[in-house]
Amino acid sequence: MKYLSILFLVLLQMACTKPKSQGGYESLFNGKNLDGWTVYGTEKWYVEDGLLICESGPDKEYGYLGTNKSFKDFEVSVDFLQEANGNSGLFIRSSIEGTKITGWQAEVAPPGHSTGGIYESYGRGWLIKPDPEKDKALKMGEWNTMVVRAEGPKVTTWLNGQEMVTITDDKIGAAEGAIALQIHSGGGIRVKWKNLKIKTL
Repeated sequence: MKYLSILFLVLLQMACTKPKSQGGYESLFNGKNLDGWTVYGTEKWYVEDGLLICESGPDKEYGYLGTNKSFKDFEVSVDFLQEANGNSGLFIRSSIEGTKITGWQAEVAPPGHSTGGIYESYGRGWLIKPDPEKDKALKMGEWNTMVVRAEGPKVTTWLNGQEMVTITDDKIGAAEGAIALQIHSGGGIRVKWKNLKIKTL
């Protein structure tokens, strides 16, 4: 019995020291600070009440928050709540210099502006937009869940369980890079984020 108790305590300690994970997911955001991330630009990124918040600063320019780690094949999930304009995005396999980002954005935008579509920054522009009927999945002013799965050249996005787009593209397939969140230029933008997590494939 004594040995079983010791074994239980050892296993409990091991469980407590592992990264937080849910169904194979590991958390990218600790709910306390921006450890593991880098801010690009002068727009505002901060943590409040366990939430990650982005909002336009006085320069009203593009801003990014990118992971320090690079990722290749993965499924990333995040909850977002748009306030004010809400024009933002979730970038995958990206590299950032200053406020110039090379990569692919799963769009986060107000109703009617292709949330869940894939946009290539400083490249080919829009690669695919969702069918306009699918925009009904977006709940403006409420929490939404975006999931992006990137495996080789294939990328699929879901919004609140609704598949938005699927694309197969060799250029995307060849890339590897950071996960990043965006603040669009123009000012007046504020978005809250939580439950930002990733599962490598």
